[in-house]
Amino acid sequence: MTRMALHTTILLFASKLAQAQLANTTSTTSTQPTPTAITPWNVTHYGGTVNITNNLAATPPMGWSSWNHYGPDINETVVRDTIDAVERLGLKDAGYVYINIDDGWQRYKGSREEHPLEVDPVKFPNGIKGVADYAHSKGFKLGIYSGPGVDTCAGYTGSEGHAEEDAKLFAEWGVDHLKYDSCCSHGTAPQAEVQQVMLDMSNALIATNRSIVFHACHCGWVNVWEWAAEEGANQWRIGQDISDDFNFVGNREKYYFDVLDMVDRGNEVAQYTGPGHWNDYDMLIVGLNGESKQLVGTGLSDIEYRTHFSLWALAASPLLIGANVANLSQYNLATLSAKEIIAVNQDPLGAPMYLQWSAKDNSTQIYAKALKDGAMAIALLNRGGEPAMITVSMREHLTVPWDVYKLRDLWKGQDRGPYDIPFTTEVRSHEAKVYRVEQVACTVGC
Repeated sequence: MTRMALHTTILLFASKLAQAQLANTTSTTSTQPTPTAITPWNVTHYGGTVNITNNLAATPPMGWSSWNHYGPDINETVVRDTIDAVERLGLKDAGYVYINIDDGWQRYKGSREEHPLEVDPVKFPNGIKGVADYAHSKGFKLGIYSGPGVDTCAGYTGSEGHAEEDAKLFAEWGVDHLKYDSCCSHGTAPQAEVQQVMLDMSNALIATNRSIVFHACHCGWVNVWEWAAEEGANQWRIGQDISDDFNFVGNREKYYFDVLDMVDRGNEVAQYTGPGHWNDYDMLIVGLNGESKQLVGTGLSDIEYRTHFSLWALAASPLLIGANVANLSQYNLATLSAKEIIAVNQDPLGAPMYLQWSAKDNSTQIYAKALKDGAMAIALLNRGGEPAMITVSMREHLTVPWDVYKLRDLWKGQDRGPYDIPFTTEVRSHEAKVYRVEQVACTVGC
């Protein structure tokens, strides 16, 4: 992503973090950990403890974000055309309602000390309010981007020292979502300083009395998952920027996370996600096909993109499409539109996805997510290079006392069972088979 080139000190810092990246578990069976209690922290600026909420994002936000495909080269025509395409292709009906304008909408490049925060009149002749009005008229919500530094990752005017003023401006424009990006401006800042600038904007947004979803974006640093929810953040990145790769050896440019890197990080912080406060695995790369001008990576196969989408869905990550929607292949459009997979992501229980079992070499794994109606969604993941047989046992792997159960293949829409023995299936290389599993009453020999 070009923004990292603008801040080489952040890249050096990120390199150290990447080397210490959390390792994936190799245990044969794991039970779901008890969510860790988050201790409110003391903020000198405000005094006392912090525990606020905006009561938004009861389920993970779904929509589209401009950065992965367009970078800062965004304008009103692109946004309006995307709104129309998302509606025309049925993605709005599938749940994708947020249209998020990332970095590059601002008029000025340079420090906030030298420039006011204004919309670029050439890129957006009707202003952000005009675009928001258009989005709202079509039943969408509009998101925007800023950051707590004097300038943003792409070098545009930031919000430092102007959180209250800018929050009011965003509310007046009709904004519904704010990505507040401190990755570049505060990449090497102490944790307390990052907490403070995020809290300043969170409080400012709440004070506007407009429902604005707050994304506290800090690239998975300073343990953001431990404290962001207490500050009223609705989502936060758990890792560094994603690359358009499924399983690159190491980290591209000693910084980027591929799909499996992000899943492995998610395994360690799963317990922090839940209704109103979500672990964000980064924007979706489905449909980028290695052609992004902003992201590194050679692209994924169709199966790998579908696996990526499946795991983001089970993990209850926000689902923000990053591709040019109008250019999606029929296969990738079907992936992004899969109603039964999306239903797992949007399940009102908001439970995390936990790693339940992993082979000793991590080549095959079983993930599970509890659903509100008492069923479970499971993913059988083959990380290896060859097809593999994966067996799942209700008691051993899912740790539920179900003697009889049935499954539904959520990608094929096929029901299987009932079974009273472990279920075995062949999983292709880099595929995740996803099932809904529910208990069936035992009537004979119980």
